[in-house]
Amino acid sequence: MRAQVKTRHKKKAQTEFFFDYSLLFVVLFLLGFGLVMIYSASSYEAFQSYQDTTYYMKKQLLAIIIGMVMMGVVANIPYHFWERFALLGYLVSMALVPLVKTPLGVKSHGASRWIRIPGLGLNLQPAEVGKLCLILFLAVMVCKMGKNVRTLKGFLIMLLLPLPVVLEIYIITKNLSSAIIIMAISVLMVFVASPDYKKFIVMGVLVVAAAALVVFLATSSTANAVEGEEVNFRFGRITAWLDPESDSQGTGFQTLQGLYAIGSGGIWGKGLGQSMQKLNFLPEAQNDMIFSIICEELGLFGAVAIIVMFIMLLWRMMVIANNASDLFGAMLVVGVMGHIAVQAILNIAVVTNTIPNTGISLPFISYGGSSVMFLLIEIGLVLSVAKGIQLKEL
Repeated sequence: MRAQVKTRHKKKAQTEFFFDYSLLFVVLFLLGFGLVMIYSASSYEAFQSYQDTTYYMKKQLLAIIIGMVMMGVVANIPYHFWERFALLGYLVSMALVPLVKTPLGVKSHGASRWIRIPGLGLNLQPAEVGKLCLILFLAVMVCKMGKNVRTLKGFLIMLLLPLPVVLEIYIITKNLSSAIIIMAISVLMVFVASPDYKKFIVMGVLVVAAAALVVFLATSSTANAVEGEEVNFRFGRITAWLDPESDSQGTGFQTLQGLYAIGSGGIWGKGLGQSMQKLNFLPEAQNDMIFSIICEELGLFGAVAIIVMFIMLLWRMMVIANNASDLFGAMLVVGVMGHIAVQAILNIAVVTNTIPNTGISLPFISYGGSSVMFLLIEIGLVLSVAKGIQLKEL
């Protein structure tokens, strides 16, 4: 009799590990939806270039399969295992960037931002490696610094740590968007670790002032440029943002075509596969501008539905971060959450011409093998942290 009571007591004392099926469902939905939209947006161009309407979709599917396998592996490894590789990952991410200038580098649309992976037919973007490695490295550093993060010295150190990778990506690969995203992830992680609003308000004011100065310089240099004189292409993007019709056949072309797609979709859209702008009117329809095709084919309803799915994804991550068993796990989730949030917001802002045009993909939906693979690895880390949350049986 006593043995039975002891057995029952042990059963009650057992703990149950949490697995976030809601998070996994949202990710799988976004991946599936992304494949459908990539096929819809790229089939015409893929047939013209490769005589295969499914060319881009198949490449994306291969990247998703590899990413899902990696996600499964990472999700089943205790996340503290990766803590010991934080510094190594930081150094590797820095070492990979210069390789884009070697024979392994792949050039596309005038930019050298990828490294060829022999045998897989896929290219690796070092910037995506940098995002993942910086999240891991900064999470470790926050834990090591402890309360010192809240001091001015600790605050500055945490903001200086990602700068070598950020500057390397910007200078070597000319990838401003990835540099901005990595810096934004770092700032968000530091903010969560050190919620001192005064420092961030000052930083925000300085950033706004710097942005206003850049806009002023861009408009001034464009206005004073002699006819036929070449203007800095980033300044050209800023003037095209302010007035896309001023250079409707140049820097403002993609923005205008994207806005035409959004406007023509209305509330309910033209119907899946019925986009006109994807017929060689809108450049990079399956990449950075895929949200325009979503708006054209599925209308405002489809656009809002996707935004709601991203909000659900971020909410589930917030729940996991709040209930993580330790600070390291919470900071990992915050880093991943910041990455997805910043990238999604910036992509939608670019497509709607809220900010100047720069190449930023929509997480899980835009075409891009490196992006989706490393995003799935990050989701694996989040799931691993979630599994560390213990639920006591009542």
